[in-house]
Amino acid sequence: MLSPEQLATFERDGFLVLSNFVSRERCDELKTHVEGLLDEIDPADGAGLTVFDTSEQAHGDDEWFLDSGDKVRWFFEDGAVVNGALTVPLRLAVNKLGHAMHDLDPAFEAFSRTPELAAVAADLGFGDPKLLQSMYIFKQPGIGGEVSLHCDHTFLWTEPQSVIGFWFAIEDATQENGCLWVHPGGHRIPVKSRYRMIPDLTEARMQTLDPEPYSTDDLMPLEADAGTLVLLHGTLPHWSAPNTSSRSRHAYTLHVIDGVADYPADNWLRRPPELPLRGFA
Repeated sequence: MLSPEQLATFERDGFLVLSNFVSRERCDELKTHVEGLLDEIDPADGAGLTVFDTSEQAHGDDEWFLDSGDKVRWFFEDGAVVNGALTVPLRLAVNKLGHAMHDLDPAFEAFSRTPELAAVAADLGFGDPKLLQSMYIFKQPGIGGEVSLHCDHTFLWTEPQSVIGFWFAIEDATQENGCLWVHPGGHRIPVKSRYRMIPDLTEARMQTLDPEPYSTDDLMPLEADAGTLVLLHGTLPHWSAPNTSSRSRHAYTLHVIDGVADYPADNWLRRPPELPLRGFA
């Protein structure tokens, strides 16, 4: 699937943009399916109104979040919840769905497990690819939250580092509605932090590895048409701004790790034995 030139670009930059990887029609089908899932949500069903905010990481002691590695759960935008109540219709309030749609939902499984994606993973050098986490991100119009500058290895730690993000634009992503920004070549910068469970395994906290923050000077935008696949190296710093526009920016992210790497027990995302990680088959 990937040419020598594309692999060299990924090695050099830490990311690779593959336009038209899936059709707009396929993206629209997934979006329609997600809208059906939202119509079935009862916000009071066990979650209360859990807000997902990458700047504060307040969900680190929230059981609804920490116990979502083997489930399909919903999380709300900070701007959609005031005094414990939604301020906008539910379809416009959800920040994301996560984190096991690729294993539990047939439509997401079909989108996530294709021969083309398996071939990309093989080209990237995975010895035993395992689909670890899936997220459908809404970036709601007007209130879609900022995703702070980070790398995926911080949150999905393996030894050695092996995670790669497969980020799909489900809708057109522009600078106006909060597209990705990346630091080309930044995957060679030592990782700044690690998100891990504290010893009693009831809370997750950020462990600082290097107090010097990532520089924002070299960030570049990755505007992407619907159907684009962006590959993100696990140590590549990336960011997205709040969405203050009138258009949403739906995206689907699949994180893949190598089964030959060690996945530490104090990672926040955990799976029970009855739902083991699987590959693309």
